[in-house]
Amino acid sequence: MRVINEILELKTETGIQCIDLNRQINAILDRDQIRDGFVNVFSRHTTTALTVNENEERLLDDISEFLEKIAPATHPYKHNDLHLRDCPPDEPENAHSHLSAMMLGNSETIPVLDGKLALGTYQSIMLVELDGPRDRTVHVQVISA
Repeated sequence: MRVINEILELKTETGIQCIDLNRQINAILDRDQIRDGFVNVFSRHTTTALTVNENEERLLDDISEFLEKIAPATHPYKHNDLHLRDCPPDEPENAHSHLSAMMLGNSETIPVLDGKLALGTYQSIMLVELDGPRDRTVHVQVISA
């Protein structure tokens, strides 16, 4: 069994943003000549998520609007009562981001067949930034025979 660990470093640009990771993950598979196995992709942040979905501009707008509806930033969350918490002085009011991340999840596992991610025609592995802009890291672990 062969195990490869890679950390992707990303800079996000907006509060809610979907970033397609297929290119970076396929580059790892190509570089290390992985034929068969699986890839686990793990978000290392509590205000980002991972999902598999279609990377289409209008759908990405719909995703942002949907997330803003289910966890609006303006709701009076207890987590945002910063004066009642022991937290750093630059702590953001980001309870909405934590709640959205919890609903979406923080990892995805995808099979690798014949050197390619076994995704459907329109599927992309996407990091979902929920509290940007920020510097983010994603752990990619490849396991192959």
